[in-house]
Amino acid sequence: MDKIEQMKELIDEIDKLNYHYYTLDDPIVSDKEYDKLYNDLLRLEKETGTVLKYSPTTRIGGAILDKFEKHTHLGRLYSLDKAQSKEELKSWYNRIENFVKDYNKNNEDKLPKPEFIVELKFDGLTINLTYEDGTLKMASTRGNGIIGEEILDQIKTIYSIPLKIDYEGVLEIQGEGLMPLSELAKYNEINEEKLKNARNAAAGALRNLDPKETKKRNLTAYFYNIGYTEENLFKSDDEMKKFLKDEGFKVSNINNKAKTFEDIIKDINLIEDNRNSLDILIDGATIKVNDFKTRRLMGYTNKFPRWAIAYKFEAEESSTILRKVIWNVGRTSKVTPTALLDPVEIGGVTIKKATLNNYDDIVRKKLRLGSRVLIRRSNDVIPEIMGSLPTETETEEIKKPTHCPSCNYPLYQNGVHIFCPNTLSCEPQLVSRLTHFASRDAMDIYGFSEKTIQKLMAAVHLHEIPDIYRLKAQDLLKIEGFKEKRTKNILDAIENSKDVELANFIYALGILNVGIKTATDLADYYKSFENLRNAKADDLVIIGDIGEITASEIVKFFANDINKKAIDELLELGVKPKYTDKEKKEQNLKDMTFVITGTMKLQRKEITEILTNEGAKVTGSVSKNTDYLLMGENPGSKYDKAKELGIKIISLDELLDLIGGLDE
Repeated sequence: MDKIEQMKELIDEIDKLNYHYYTLDDPIVSDKEYDKLYNDLLRLEKETGTVLKYSPTTRIGGAILDKFEKHTHLGRLYSLDKAQSKEELKSWYNRIENFVKDYNKNNEDKLPKPEFIVELKFDGLTINLTYEDGTLKMASTRGNGIIGEEILDQIKTIYSIPLKIDYEGVLEIQGEGLMPLSELAKYNEINEEKLKNARNAAAGALRNLDPKETKKRNLTAYFYNIGYTEENLFKSDDEMKKFLKDEGFKVSNINNKAKTFEDIIKDINLIEDNRNSLDILIDGATIKVNDFKTRRLMGYTNKFPRWAIAYKFEAEESSTILRKVIWNVGRTSKVTPTALLDPVEIGGVTIKKATLNNYDDIVRKKLRLGSRVLIRRSNDVIPEIMGSLPTETETEEIKKPTHCPSCNYPLYQNGVHIFCPNTLSCEPQLVSRLTHFASRDAMDIYGFSEKTIQKLMAAVHLHEIPDIYRLKAQDLLKIEGFKEKRTKNILDAIENSKDVELANFIYALGILNVGIKTATDLADYYKSFENLRNAKADDLVIIGDIGEITASEIVKFFANDINKKAIDELLELGVKPKYTDKEKKEQNLKDMTFVITGTMKLQRKEITEILTNEGAKVTGSVSKNTDYLLMGENPGSKYDKAKELGIKIISLDELLDLIGGLDE
């Protein structure tokens, strides 16, 4: 067979596998089988010196761009008008009904009774794909709706987006680039620089000049509109969505039909109730007329289509006045800013503070004391200042600190971050280190809280971590509110903490960038503390997700004379890190696939950790390969799909019975 034909067949097969894996979340071959096909394609491309423009090998490896080029859309990308209340939505609904009624009264060709599509309003970055001759020719951001920026190489890193389709005419397809919340959590586990929210993470990835950096965020994309065609292909939104699905695009299953206003409200409420069970961010619902003829006749205003509207959920953004910036020093000696704000309500919560990343962040966002700022609160994370807004009031420059806000020691800057080098006697640093050391995932010293530590520092000599193990009853009894029983309980907890698992001890030491997962990986690899403290950077980088930066921090930590002295004292005072081989623990759910839906008494992150510790895989959508649906209150559409496929549905309590309860 001609090698080019072989390449085309391989591409078709790989595209099919990508569709099942990335779009349907329903893999049909092993990774090994997929890799063989991919490598065969690479070999043929090398032998022929030909790479077809829709080859999956073009997805990664685009050159770093110097800048983004402008792109003019074939059809205008309209934004949607917004209804902030049920009353505003009812007014819009009435206008649709009246339009259809008036048209049918005066025309022979009747319009159908209004039918509406209620679907998710995604909270990501709008993307616009151009297909011609069956291949992906261009991809761009929305921009101002007329001109956007070219992001083709970045878009190719999203494997659920097809590089070729069966339809060979010219199309422009709109959707939303998103970072799944599960991928955000994974990214933050293994990267030193954390991402604050999924929306900014997706937008930042798609507007990164290096496509390889885009790929690291494992984005997805959902599609909901075809904005430009050379011919009238569809009579309804239903037909358009079916076309998108048939061509291999990822389309949300939450596309509900509504015929009455009451149906619309019911669907909106259902979406809002299940909002937090989704693996993607949404900030509302969109409501669109289903019939395309009605759409064409209704047309557009200067800004919006008249036949569609967005219903925004309770506000997640607001503006207020930035009154003050305070600087705090933490356990790692980093000095970080926090904004104090005029109180403002966002999503039913009163916001008085917001995070700022660093001084460069303050300068970049053009923030000043007294300026009006835009605040965003996303999925219950700490609110963040997005930028400044025009204001007529007098403002004042925010000055970079030169001395530690706690100990007045001169600060130094390394990269974008500011540090206090006075690690020995800067009280907040010590309080944070001691609190971290005593925390549950570390030494688990029950009752040794931040408040207790602060009181102890004021009452007795407590200047470094080993001092915890030198405490006597008379020291604790000096603290107001401490009686004999409470004192005995804390001293017993301190004594019991000496017998500690190696992973918890490593985490307790507070090594920069070493969280509990990395600490566990280190313990599993070295199996003794002495082996770890003598480790070399070259050995460390082959463990788990440890990179060169974290490896360097570990080596520097154990080479530091102050740290060496503190560790030796801890060991002399009776702390005995031990390693328990976890392979002996039976994994009750090994190789089983779970999907989670609804609200439960444990956070989703905790449940996922329980499942993965038991050997299970957690996926985002129900398929025939799902073994269990773990269901809480207010389940979403995953429940219906699981029932349809006959998937076993269990509660959290049933799961805990299955694995023998929680580890205490």
